[in-house]
Amino acid sequence: MTTTPSTAPIKDPAAPAAVSFAEAFRFWLKLGFISFGGPAGQIAIMHTELVERRRWISEKRFLHALNYCMVLPGPEAQQLATYIGWLMHRTWGGIVAGALFVLPSLFILIALSWVYLRFGDVPLVAGIFFGLKPAVTALVLHAAHRIGSRALKNRWMWGIAAASFVAIFAFDAPFPAIVLAAALIGHFGAQRWPAVFALGGGHGGAKQGYGPALIDDHTPTPAHARFSRSHLVKVLALGLGLWLLAMGALVAVNGLQGTLTQMGWFFTKAALLTFGGAYAVLPYVYQGAVETHQWLSGPQMIDGLALGETTPGPLIMVVAFVGFVGGWLKQVLGPDALFLGGAVAAGVVTFFTFLPSFIFILAGGPMVEATHGKLGFTAPLSAITAAVVGVILNLAMFFAYHVLWPQVFGGRFDAVSAAITLAAAVALFRFKVGVMPLLGACAAVGLVASRFLA
Repeated sequence: MTTTPSTAPIKDPAAPAAVSFAEAFRFWLKLGFISFGGPAGQIAIMHTELVERRRWISEKRFLHALNYCMVLPGPEAQQLATYIGWLMHRTWGGIVAGALFVLPSLFILIALSWVYLRFGDVPLVAGIFFGLKPAVTALVLHAAHRIGSRALKNRWMWGIAAASFVAIFAFDAPFPAIVLAAALIGHFGAQRWPAVFALGGGHGGAKQGYGPALIDDHTPTPAHARFSRSHLVKVLALGLGLWLLAMGALVAVNGLQGTLTQMGWFFTKAALLTFGGAYAVLPYVYQGAVETHQWLSGPQMIDGLALGETTPGPLIMVVAFVGFVGGWLKQVLGPDALFLGGAVAAGVVTFFTFLPSFIFILAGGPMVEATHGKLGFTAPLSAITAAVVGVILNLAMFFAYHVLWPQVFGGRFDAVSAAITLAAAVALFRFKVGVMPLLGACAAVGLVASRFLA
């Protein structure tokens, strides 16, 4: 008799008992506070907890859900949590899982944003950010390398990445145009050269040996997860209705040109363009939030990314910082309610950024459950991911300008920041240091260096 090789010892050959909604709620809440490390780290945490340890879902089903989330715009780790929560406990299970993945980081970022704006000029805080900014520059450069090593598998992909870099760096092309052009190249190119645009697995093959799962490879799709047109129409109508209701309320209170209304509309567009992760959409957020609407400055954007790297949850939660700073500086609720205005703006931004992700999962999940192993959307994603590499490289250069030349070419070269950036890059590329230890070390170095330079 042939046995299946095991990657982990099976202590209990029986499938785990049914998981109550309360037990799942406690897990999703815990995950919201420990989900550090960006999407790769967050997906790894969910795999360890849900596939290996708790066995709530088999690896094959886990990877199938992940492949769908990778195709979608938006934070794939948050969408994966939403998908699994929905599969286990229907619509409310998905909403709770996805919301608890985001809410802890929202509250933490509101608090940190207030500290930043209220005490940012205090030497202690300024010194910490003096060390964090070079670390963020190295992190963005490392992100470009990490995505590029996976995406740039042939000369076509290298060409797309180079073209996107030239388009945004030399011609200031808008990010949506770059995404659309790349998607069209992938769509039509795959019809002629399918092998060129095939998306690599990237997550490895499904491993076996963790034991039977509650939702196993051959577990029948539950009734609520089966596709029906009425369900699809209902979810889409409800999602669109929520968006219209929220946007209508903002227009009624603030007018079409009000700051909160403009934030809602802008981050709705941003939510639909986050292919390739948060680093990919940051140039678009920068273009809109810094250059067009002037909700915050370029250096403040870098500081916000540093805060986003130090908190749990999706890195795209940096938009909450953007919203808080914009709401505070634009005094959306008046000069006597700066904190409340910033908190409301952060909440508005978060709502419009994540609403599409919930709609994608709750509307598209039943179709995915009916098409195991038959997803055919990867060619445009391959081209978009290649284009994203060029966009992120441009973002790294933008950050480097502001960190190494604080006055943007007008001031002197900052040798200390350059040394911290180089050391951070070596730690990431050569020694594979984690994000949190790196940020902690750079913050400490920045604090010490700022004391000597003062």
